[in-house]
Amino acid sequence: MAEPQFPPGFFWGAATSAYQIEGGVDLDGRGRSIWDTFCERPGAVKNNDDGRIACDHRRRMREDVALMSELGLTAYRFSVAWPRVQPTGSGAVRESGLDFYRALVDELLARDIEPFLTLYHWDLPQPLEDAGGWPRRDTAARFADYAAVVAAALGDRVQHWSTVNEPWCASMLGYCSGVHAPGVVDPGAAIAAAHHLLLGHGLSVAALRAALADDAKIGITLNPYPVVAAGPTAADRDIARRVDGVANRLWYDPLLRGEYPDDVLEDFRSVSDLAHIRDGDLAEISRPLDEIGINYYRRHHVRFGQGASSAPPWSTWPGSPDVELVRTETPVTAMGWAVEPDGLVETLVALVNDYDPPPVYIHENGSAYDDHPGPQGRVVDVDRRAFLAGHVRACLRAVEAGVDLRGYFVWSLLDNFEWAEGYSRRFGLVRVEPDTLRRTPKASARWYSALAGGDATVLAKVQP
Repeated sequence: MAEPQFPPGFFWGAATSAYQIEGGVDLDGRGRSIWDTFCERPGAVKNNDDGRIACDHRRRMREDVALMSELGLTAYRFSVAWPRVQPTGSGAVRESGLDFYRALVDELLARDIEPFLTLYHWDLPQPLEDAGGWPRRDTAARFADYAAVVAAALGDRVQHWSTVNEPWCASMLGYCSGVHAPGVVDPGAAIAAAHHLLLGHGLSVAALRAALADDAKIGITLNPYPVVAAGPTAADRDIARRVDGVANRLWYDPLLRGEYPDDVLEDFRSVSDLAHIRDGDLAEISRPLDEIGINYYRRHHVRFGQGASSAPPWSTWPGSPDVELVRTETPVTAMGWAVEPDGLVETLVALVNDYDPPPVYIHENGSAYDDHPGPQGRVVDVDRRAFLAGHVRACLRAVEAGVDLRGYFVWSLLDNFEWAEGYSRRFGLVRVEPDTLRRTPKASARWYSALAGGDATVLAKVQP
């Protein structure tokens, strides 16, 4: 039998987000975001790092696009910084901010790199948070207005649009555990934020449809997790059901079925009256999509652990306080995340079997390792190369199983500001020197470049 292959036109790319790489907070009349404010809170971010400079991509954009071209990438996923376009989150628009993204897109297209644009990767303008943030319904309406502004500026040259990146993180880490901006600890607020992020997605889909050409591709980016009950009891199985509800079905069901799972809503009633869900909202949320982005990093292995959740500091499950996360025997990344490429196959096949989705893209997949330059300045990151090879093989298995997979994006192009971990975690294909910001492609970048260039034999050269 022939070896499985990726479909013609498959995109090989890398991904970033605005706050994590741009810096340039002093340019374009950019306003403050919730991450600017959060980083000023002592101890909120490791080493009190912040994104004021980050990778300085705002000033070094052409250098970075040239690097992508050198690596042979055929696509680049980036996000637009809402505060750079609308400093207060509504009203006046900064053309200078839009000009930066116009120049970025033009540079990408000139080098035959397909732009994949994400409207929201967590940098909410601070004035909107001051007015109530995502728990407030009006934020969804303001997001749709912002989507229309960006579509009017870039719709003639960008075909692939994602509305919201990982609404689970934006709601649960931002408003429930408080480990991400804006640092709120209020499960009821997190549940309202989750709904309004979805509503904002739906309203922005309508705004994009009105502004873009008929052949534009509109989607959303989710970060689902296969959930494994790591214990034999009924309580363990119920915890797995609850975690699956918040991590997966809370997003898939309203987007792709137009309904919330009954059991998830029942779990939520202990911390929310659900009054934020109004008639007609689910019709907005479930507007048809042209594609869907999946960010995959690992599985969740969970069991019942009464009164002592091990989920914080990185997550919290509203209505499910007894979650214990279980470490597996598999190798882990520098984040402590188990390396489980089989979980990517499970994720993609389950999505297709349970929801009949539109075409799928892996919008993020990658790993952090404590890699450092050797004596000659080279970074030989064999662990990352093995991680990527294992997950690309998983994508091939998913294609063979019938998944309509159209592209794969490594997280991340550059070592960057990794949210609450600051600069202590390196996900990049390219090393960024902390002091000089000099870019140096790692061994994994050269390996990925060969793969993107059509040399499938490099997969066989890396053993699992």
